[in-house]
Amino acid sequence: MGLGRGPPKRWSLNDTYGFIASFFEAQYARPYAFRVGARGGAARSPSRSLSVARDTNTTASSHTESQNPQAQPSKHTVQRGFHTYFVTHLPSSSLHPDSRVATGPHHKLPRSAAAPHNSNSGAAPVSPPHLPPNRDLTVVRIPLRSAKHHFGAADSRGSRPYNEDTNQAGTIDIPAFARRTPISLVRSAINKTGEGTSADSAYGDPQIFYFAVFDGHGGTQCSDFLRDELHGYIEETAGEFELQSSLRSAQKGQKSESGPAGPSIQVLSDSEAGGQRKLDKLDIKGSKDVIAEAEIPEVDKRGAIQEVENSDATDSADPVPAEASQHKALRLQKELVQEYKSTIGGYFRRFHPPHFHMEQKPDSSKSLISIESVLTYAFLRADLDFITAQARKPDADDPYVADAALNTDEVLGKPHHLPPSGQGIGGRTRFKGGSTASVALISTPTPAPFWHPAASSTLLVGHVGDTRILLCETSTGLSRPLTSDHHPSSPSESHRLRRFATSFVTDSFGEERIQGLANSRAFGDMASKRLGVSAEPEITRTELGPAQYSFLVLMTDGVSSTLSDQEIVDVVKEAKTPEQGARDVVSYATEISGDGDNATCLVVRLGGWERRSEGGLGSLGTKEIRDFRRNEALDPRRGRR
Repeated sequence: MGLGRGPPKRWSLNDTYGFIASFFEAQYARPYAFRVGARGGAARSPSRSLSVARDTNTTASSHTESQNPQAQPSKHTVQRGFHTYFVTHLPSSSLHPDSRVATGPHHKLPRSAAAPHNSNSGAAPVSPPHLPPNRDLTVVRIPLRSAKHHFGAADSRGSRPYNEDTNQAGTIDIPAFARRTPISLVRSAINKTGEGTSADSAYGDPQIFYFAVFDGHGGTQCSDFLRDELHGYIEETAGEFELQSSLRSAQKGQKSESGPAGPSIQVLSDSEAGGQRKLDKLDIKGSKDVIAEAEIPEVDKRGAIQEVENSDATDSADPVPAEASQHKALRLQKELVQEYKSTIGGYFRRFHPPHFHMEQKPDSSKSLISIESVLTYAFLRADLDFITAQARKPDADDPYVADAALNTDEVLGKPHHLPPSGQGIGGRTRFKGGSTASVALISTPTPAPFWHPAASSTLLVGHVGDTRILLCETSTGLSRPLTSDHHPSSPSESHRLRRFATSFVTDSFGEERIQGLANSRAFGDMASKRLGVSAEPEITRTELGPAQYSFLVLMTDGVSSTLSDQEIVDVVKEAKTPEQGARDVVSYATEISGDGDNATCLVVRLGGWERRSEGGLGSLGTKEIRDFRRNEALDPRRGRR
């Protein structure tokens, strides 16, 4: 007797194939659970292996785990989610101001246990070592996307059916890479201004802030993968290389203080640094001083806009060698390059990534590892894992190709480990698209946050593709690009690729393409990997002085291909908060865009934010061209011209 209410369903051939597919899927998932612990379990940082809290919404991940419990990592390697917040120390008076209450550390004991402190009762009440004993401390966890006066993000799908752009913002657990504070500035003085100071990370260093934009093409699988996993690859690589903090040095016969148990860094206080004095001492340039440098589009006699090509990235500061396990790091780099050669071939048979060193000279004691090496390895590792995971999946467009012994792309194998989250990569079928990426890491040498006018910090940018990152210089008001567009028409990219790509194709818009792609560097795009469409990042290191720059802008090509760099910066200058600036940039770019591409913009406040509109031409330098673009977009005859 059947239990179903309807007529009995006949077993079909599709049901047989589905049963076989689910059986093999379970077989493939079983060895991955052991492989995760075998590769990264022992080398990860303590915070990664011990933390089990999920900080972000992991609805999709939880659903995957419930459907396939065998694919879960072992409990010893459970990974945390991404920190979408930052931790800061605020005076309690700033949270609960009350002039009637005297300042000082207040206990939370019940009345029966309360007693006045005197010299005979022992030590004074416990307070954090970097705060004075006469004020309270409140540790606050602030979601970064809610701090609209410090960070803003906005996106729009334009006229496309869906949005393939993604972004990420938060903090990551890696050792500090900022330049050490000069010894003449080191003090044990205390913050007296009421300004919040960021808390230490698990390594005992000030927190490392992470901002990223990803522009997917052909779908969202690759951009979603980078949003959820790329920060984990960076953390994992830093742990495997055993990277040490740049703010701590191990002396002979002493232990390194880079661990979580190390003492607090004694730093110059905000009051001594004088944030307002730093702003007042800025040498603000006039309009006549910067007009020659400003790259502003112009309108010709026929009423057409003469666009300005995006400038190349500014020169990067030299990499700073870091303390790390030289032998282990060099071995991992060599193994990764060899895996590219044997798995993909083509361009990668003579592949030598920047910031990689295959071996160390016996007579050299200089460290060859830097944070640039970590970032390069993380980008390449993530890209290889993604494309090899797609290579072993069935091709939904051509079942014969999926069943062939050698697939047409000649990318063989599968990831030898799962990504840091412990989840699978992509969907059930092969994904042939890809994504570009731009990542910005900010490290400070002191607990003072990087947006404080008196704070110095180090900015590290890793870039692949045509997403873009800009700085706004406070004294001149000009944009300073930190990335270059990786297009086949670029001289450096053309020279790199012509040894392997027989020819470039020019489309109807006059743009050169390689295998139909407009970008010569990208994650994914497995069909073009052998020709050199790699994910080797362009890395730029920039030292940010006190109030030297006003804000940082990250955007996808839906913004940068529509507006010039100076226009983007000037739109943000007119906004009251970074959040409003991001929304204004996306709204303006979407309004005047001709192709309706996805648009995403992130704005990060820096030390010179309060004087962002005073340098150079202010925001009026591009006012005329922006009004002209808006009038053109509203002209009903625009579509017929």
